[in-house]
Amino acid sequence: MNIRLMTITDYEDVYSMWTAQAGVGLRSLDDSREGIDKFLDRNPTSCFVSCDAEQITGSILCGHDGRRGYIYHAMVKPEYRGKGIGKALLNAAMEAMQKEGIHKAALIVYHTNELGNGFWESQGFTTRQDLIYRNKSLNEENV
Repeated sequence: MNIRLMTITDYEDVYSMWTAQAGVGLRSLDDSREGIDKFLDRNPTSCFVSCDAEQITGSILCGHDGRRGYIYHAMVKPEYRGKGIGKALLNAAMEAMQKEGIHKAALIVYHTNELGNGFWESQGFTTRQDLIYRNKSLNEENV
């Protein structure tokens, strides 16, 4: 299994992987090819894919605002789970964040995503009970 930086040429394979899984929470503009290209341009050293030969088996998008790291769309294809790929992707992203001087990372997981929540807990991520997550769309086309 190979872990490498994600490039925009990986987009079609990664997007297909994301859309094959229920509950990923994709946005029409943010997760379009143009949206991911913009994200990769802004975060060129912290987004990774795992590969088995030429096939992409997992992905993690990670970026930061200069202060806090944020993880998006971390996923491993079902047939590759349980092999340490998710942990390897997470470690690559966390090492990239540390190299950029980021000291804390955050992510959002649907409360119904038992598999995902179990993974994040096993990796030391805690649940914040003192926060309410809020957001507001700035573009109504981004559904």
